[in-house]
Amino acid sequence: MMSMDWNQLLSIKRLGKTTSGKLTPDARTQFQRDYDRLIFSSPFRRLQNKTQVFPLPGSIFVHNRLTHSLEVASVGRSLGNIISVELEKKGENHPLLGEIGSVVAAACLAHDMGNPPFGHSGEDAIKAYFETGDGQTLKKGLSEAQWKDLVLFDGNANAFRVLSHQLRGRRVGGFALTYTMLASIVKYPYESVLAPKAKFGFFQSEKETFAHIADELGLKRIGSEGIKFARHPLVYLVEAADDICYQIMDVEDAHKLKILSYNETKELYLNFYHPEIDASTLSSIEQTFTEVSDPNEQIAYLRAGVINKLIFDCVQVFINNYTEIMDGNFKGSLIDHIPETSHNAMQHVVKVSVQRIYSDSSVVEIELAGYKVISTITDHFVNAVLTNNKYNKKLMSLFPRQFLADSDDKYSKIQSVVDFVSGMTDVYALDLYRKITGISIPGI
Repeated sequence: MMSMDWNQLLSIKRLGKTTSGKLTPDARTQFQRDYDRLIFSSPFRRLQNKTQVFPLPGSIFVHNRLTHSLEVASVGRSLGNIISVELEKKGENHPLLGEIGSVVAAACLAHDMGNPPFGHSGEDAIKAYFETGDGQTLKKGLSEAQWKDLVLFDGNANAFRVLSHQLRGRRVGGFALTYTMLASIVKYPYESVLAPKAKFGFFQSEKETFAHIADELGLKRIGSEGIKFARHPLVYLVEAADDICYQIMDVEDAHKLKILSYNETKELYLNFYHPEIDASTLSSIEQTFTEVSDPNEQIAYLRAGVINKLIFDCVQVFINNYTEIMDGNFKGSLIDHIPETSHNAMQHVVKVSVQRIYSDSSVVEIELAGYKVISTITDHFVNAVLTNNKYNKKLMSLFPRQFLADSDDKYSKIQSVVDFVSGMTDVYALDLYRKITGISIPGI
């Protein structure tokens, strides 16, 4: 099969629309419209009250899902803008090539919109409810693929659903975003039954939608069984922006919270520079530190420099492996292939994060609480949508109309609950948990 072609890969067709917008509108390009549409949406706004890693702030403001997504979008725009220039140097020619930065920024903005509250524990709680919890009994009556969707529940697949699914009373095509932007968030472009590492890109309910988009964009089909494609090339940039931000920013947050000392944090960042190759940069850092004495500002300066270095490292990997990426044969992420000094430094960051940051009591406590909250709410509402009794009727009065399933089948009903639960903020989920368990009673 021929390599993927930017003439197909860059498309302003919108999901749910029969006609395309103008190629060059007066004020905003179509991909800038995607970005703005996301910024002003309720699901994006709710990210401000969803845990990233650390508990939502008291006196020290650390990252939540919203600030993380904004930073990823900023890095993603830089990656995309640089790549568009590099592609033009390589002789690629397309009127939308200069818009790659806008596409990647919008995709980065949306990449976490399918994640449940309470960080990764919320995602784990939904999976565990079906795989090992009370939801095990629900397997009967579901296909193998539908059951896999639930026991392997993935925030990435859920993001594609949030953006493309028509909620009750809403428009066809969900957010009606461009095909290119939607394809750029799907890191694992295959269904759950084909998932090699418990990660997949879309649920059974959206697989035909993704297949249509992928075929329209000329993504390379892989195998003859099920729906599986090679990634859209811009996925690598979205993934790299996310990898850069969450690893590097978690270290700075840990420093602010005094989980890591100043010297430990400084060393983690300086490890990204080779003493000989990056001698001029290291000299510049020393000079800056003679002018800037505030420890937090020094750490922020180092963090900014590391992010900038990783951006150019990832750009180089993309360009060096351009043929394999366009053929759909590139393996791993861009971060996996960065130069040795940066790669070793990143691996050390990951090791310290696991040992010191993600195991900190403040992180573990929010994960344990979130696990319990999400499991309980999911159980109550799954029973309510499937079983009609007096208590469940009352409980369903708390279920937002927009999430009600349009189909009467079991899978759709269960999905409607997952839509509801995954869209909650931490505070809303905790408040609802207290109410339905009787811990909190209004007026008492």
